Amino acid sequence: MEKNSAETDSDSDSLNHEELMKLTNSTLTELLPKDVLLRDLPSEVTLEEVNAQIALQFGRSMTVYVLRGDGEELPIVVPQGTATVLDLKQALRRFLSLRLMRQKNNVKLSWRYIWRSHWLSFEGQPLKEDGKPLSYYNIQNRCRVTFVKKLRERRK
Repeated sequence: MEKNSAETDSDSDSLNHEELMKLTNSTLTELLPKDVLLRDLPSEVTLEEVNAQIALQFGRSMTVYVLRGDGEELPIVVPQGTATVLDLKQALRRFLSLRLMRQKNNVKLSWRYIWRSHWLSFEGQPLKEDGKPLSYYNIQNRCRVTFVKKLRERRK
């Protein structure tokens, strides 16, 4: 039985998953620094990060800087206008998870503990309600939000 030329070409050019991933990563490592829009992205970029960067460029997203207790600012990208406090928290979680993975750090963060013991705060006002839009707190592009330790509230 004779194979047509298309079948023969696809057999000789086929790559296994690992080879394809290496090729893709090396190509991205080479191309990303040359692209004006995507040059700030890491070489192990995810589709979500590319889409967020493009949305940011076209004004559909905004960057909120989350200030950690150690002074580090984390640039978190969320949708413009529709993002809620919960969206910001989830984007922060994704950002830190990806960063730990890229650093090959196996530390697991307890987000339940973090949100039980800390607020995100903007201009001294804690962002207590996850369902509220960021615009309710007047949070706009390039605003800075900080982690604040929760204080126990006295019961009356």
